[in-house]
Amino acid sequence: MNFLTLAILSLCFLLTSGEKARFENYRVYSIKIQNEQQLEVLQYLENSQNGLFYIESPISVFKSAEIIVAPHRFADITEFFERYQLENEIRVDNLQKLIDNEQPKFTPRATFGWEKYYDLENIYSWLDQLLEQYPNELTNYNFGTSYENRTIRAVKLSRKKGNPTIFIESTIHAREWITAATATYILNEFLSSSDPQIKELVENYDWVFVPVLNVDGYAYTHSTNRMWRKTRQPYSSSSCIGSDPNRNFDFHHGDVGSSTNPCSETYAGPKPFSEPETFAISEFIKTVDNLKLYMSFHSYSQLLLFPFGHTYDHAPNHKDMFQIGTKTIEAISKRYGTDYVTGNIAEAIYLASGSSIDWAYGVANVPISFTFEFRDKGQHGFILPADQIIPNSLEVLDGLKALVKEAKLLKYL
Repeated sequence: MNFLTLAILSLCFLLTSGEKARFENYRVYSIKIQNEQQLEVLQYLENSQNGLFYIESPISVFKSAEIIVAPHRFADITEFFERYQLENEIRVDNLQKLIDNEQPKFTPRATFGWEKYYDLENIYSWLDQLLEQYPNELTNYNFGTSYENRTIRAVKLSRKKGNPTIFIESTIHAREWITAATATYILNEFLSSSDPQIKELVENYDWVFVPVLNVDGYAYTHSTNRMWRKTRQPYSSSSCIGSDPNRNFDFHHGDVGSSTNPCSETYAGPKPFSEPETFAISEFIKTVDNLKLYMSFHSYSQLLLFPFGHTYDHAPNHKDMFQIGTKTIEAISKRYGTDYVTGNIAEAIYLASGSSIDWAYGVANVPISFTFEFRDKGQHGFILPADQIIPNSLEVLDGLKALVKEAKLLKYL
């Protein structure tokens, strides 16, 4: 294949000011990587073409990569697949159609709810309302400022002094809208539910919620490019913008499963905590008292992951985290039959270094940490329809009940 022609793909994503990306008849291809030659050629493609839009970067053999392809490049990509004998499938045949159908055509609720996705301003406005409504239970923390000068916020829910603390970090990847929606749904349930199990969780544990960590990226997905993943900080060394904040933490930073290419979706950044968002949350975490459990909300794949990502070697309490994970995914499956898999990051999905849960576990000494990869398994991917917000939230809440119960049984809480 002529690599220069494929570079034209990147031009589809270089947007002028005020322009919103559209993906009419764009396809999403999933590519199976079966040998080192295929991995190398896919990585060369990413490293040599400024802004080539992988959704899932080529990381290792026997894993998959995903790429968005414009209609006028279908013949080129087909030739490329044939030349390197790359097994592939069309995961999505019209990306814009998914985006157009993500939100409901009509929203019956006039106030904040969970029948549609909301932008950052609406989420923050809702948090402000909660703080006024529950002044004795909720505490606000403006714990950082993003590159584009947006406030990064957390709220703490506490009803009793001396509780162990559970931390939920959400929307570190900008395009994963279901994570912010689920985090806010759970917070709302914790404040309003009459379910005895939920009331017990709120009475006996303090909960810290960061509904949107990657605030610049999240705002950009609403204003400009729905598929944006990274932060929005530019670098002098490249015309590409942003790093993957979930590769930017100071724990085996820049190790396997991350990229040194600023145009890559898994670019680790020029140094650990180069992004103001990741640095801010790391400093905030250090101030949280009695932190016993850290969770990061992601989509998609239906996985429950725990450390480590940088190595296949097992963490010291791998057996306990696997036991907790198993009980959690069993609980998730009971309501709707949603099938999750649990395991450490490296074995369950792929090698990945510099993640938030690995840093929380390996540096901040949080005894257990987990990443949820929510619905689905690729039918909609990152563009999960809004009518799945509540079902996803309910089954995740079922999982949290089981997770906390098993962690308590094993003396972590």
